[in-house]
Amino acid sequence: MSKQINVALIGNPNTGKTSVFNALTGLNQKVGNYPGITVEKKEGICKLPRGVKAHIIDLPGTYSLNASSLDENVVIELLLNKNDKDFPDVAVVVCDVENIKRNLLLFTQIKDLKIPTILAINMADRMAYKGISLDIPHLEEHLNTKVVLISTRKKTGIPELKEVIAAYKELSIEPCLNASEIDKDYFANLQKAFPNQLLYKLWLVITQDVNFGKMDRNTIDAVADFKTKSNIDLKRLQQKETIKRYQFINNVLKEGQAIDLSTAKDLRIRLDRILTHKVWGYVIFGLILLTIFQAIYDWSSIPMDFIDSSFASLSEWTKTTMPSGTLTNLISEGIIPGIGGIVIFIPQIAFLFLFISVLEESGYMSRVVFLMDRVMRKFGLSGKSVVPLISGTACAIPAIMATRNIESWKERLITILVTPFTTCSARLPVYLIIISLVIPEGRFLGLSFQALTLMLLYLLGFAAAVGSAWLLNKILKIKSKTFFVVEMPNYKLPLLKNVAITVLEKTKAFVFGAGKIILAISIVLWFLASYGPGDDFNNAEAIVTEKYTNADITETDLDHHIDSYKLEHSYIGITGRAIEPAIRPLGYDWKIGIALVSSFAAREVFVGTLATIYNVGSDEEETIKNRMAGEVNPVLGGPLFNFASGISLLLFYAFAMQCMSTLAIVKKETNSWKWPVWQLFIMTALAYISALIAFQLLK
Repeated sequence: MSKQINVALIGNPNTGKTSVFNALTGLNQKVGNYPGITVEKKEGICKLPRGVKAHIIDLPGTYSLNASSLDENVVIELLLNKNDKDFPDVAVVVCDVENIKRNLLLFTQIKDLKIPTILAINMADRMAYKGISLDIPHLEEHLNTKVVLISTRKKTGIPELKEVIAAYKELSIEPCLNASEIDKDYFANLQKAFPNQLLYKLWLVITQDVNFGKMDRNTIDAVADFKTKSNIDLKRLQQKETIKRYQFINNVLKEGQAIDLSTAKDLRIRLDRILTHKVWGYVIFGLILLTIFQAIYDWSSIPMDFIDSSFASLSEWTKTTMPSGTLTNLISEGIIPGIGGIVIFIPQIAFLFLFISVLEESGYMSRVVFLMDRVMRKFGLSGKSVVPLISGTACAIPAIMATRNIESWKERLITILVTPFTTCSARLPVYLIIISLVIPEGRFLGLSFQALTLMLLYLLGFAAAVGSAWLLNKILKIKSKTFFVVEMPNYKLPLLKNVAITVLEKTKAFVFGAGKIILAISIVLWFLASYGPGDDFNNAEAIVTEKYTNADITETDLDHHIDSYKLEHSYIGITGRAIEPAIRPLGYDWKIGIALVSSFAAREVFVGTLATIYNVGSDEEETIKNRMAGEVNPVLGGPLFNFASGISLLLFYAFAMQCMSTLAIVKKETNSWKWPVWQLFIMTALAYISALIAFQLLK
């Protein structure tokens, strides 16, 4: 049985740490949360030489061990707690070859914790391009560690990194410098008061107010023969420590690094001038969005049609092959159509995540954040608010969690409240099927009307978020002042492996997360649609047969009338009829009403609900799209899903609160039910009024 060791990947943001993690673990990884908090935790397994197996944990990006956010606190508390199951046997500090000086600050701090530490210098393929040369033996000698040059793009250095990790016991754990020289007497007294504790751990506990074991700042303050400095004095000492570390780093890099600026070929400045231009920057961003939405439609049409017809055939095959009875009906009319209602959208959702991943990997997304700061300021937000708003295109829940890096409570609260307006991937299935039913297939300047409609819905959600933020900024009387700082990473070609893993993991999380809800709701809906109270349901066949005794109709038409009558008098039909008066002015019938209510569990359930309802009792091999197109408006006649009712539905879903999970996370992040309740009330009212006006004007 091979031994397993814990390996922590640590580094500044934008050093390619995730690329190194993917190169080491491949698909042997999982994403979760740290116990008790909502910070994302990525971990995976890697096979090393010498029969060693490594448990790799990708820690949140941090610039130093001087924590200023919840993410950075996670890093510090793990490195302090030897009893934590994830405490690293060895730490790998991933460093960007173009920012070695800044990255080495974190490296020297971790070395002071006497953890075996490896310096992995990433993006080595850019050294010649940037005119950088490194004296590796010199760096290893003065940093007391092994230095590995790697390039995840060129796939070099990873085997050497694995070798060094496997031989971690041979690494020196001695610090690079003696940071306690900044105040010898103070640190001597601290060590004397706690002779069995590591000095730098004590210093972190005092300055960061974090815990390790049973030790915290109050414990240290309570020791009689040691007096802690004031907060002002501690801040000054921290500054002295940082200066001393940079003095050491500068001395090491004088001999260990050379940069020949004459050979550096940098297009970054010229690209930034265009991509962040106050006019062209927005034009280019708009064109990129148009291209994305056009591609989502054009590229996914073939696989979607195949999935749609396959599930319809599977449902029919199940019904004709399995013995007739309740179980067969459940599978063919409940489970298969329900799951098919979400699986059909995998191609489009995968393409959406593909494009978002490419934009992030290339470094362009940071430019968008910088660009949009100019707009956000006018509405009481900062550029940092763009990150949750853009993240909201995947899911509102992690997007709302991402507001934790916004320092101002007012800006953070406003961002939390308006983020659900952003079109999430769960709304995408609803938009796609309604657009395909009510928007014609023509083109304008080469762009399809359907793709333009989809883009307009995304822009509408963003405009609603920004407009609401402006109103909240005027209404909420909370004083705050913040500064916007964003790091611009270098432009780079996205790594195919990173993009593929991101698309696979995100799509899998979406499908399986939604799948559980859809499967449960499909079974419940099938039961409610297949059974009903009283004689109307139980004697449906006799009642309908008697009604059409003298009518000249085929047996197939008679069966259809019986199925419709039973559905109308089933439990779900009775419930739908009860809420129909409230939604009829919007152009909806009771079936759409059921789908609206059930989709509050998860937006994508809307399509699965209609798929289940429309399939109950049906023998025809027909796709969900064809069934929806064939529905007739019981009041006005004509197709139920026409231009007026379609636009009404699209607007309702554009403005309505996303789902109950979003409400729960808003409650958790604001620590109050006040905000989510107001959020639900106002967004629902806005959705209803917008849908009502649209239908009444267009019908």
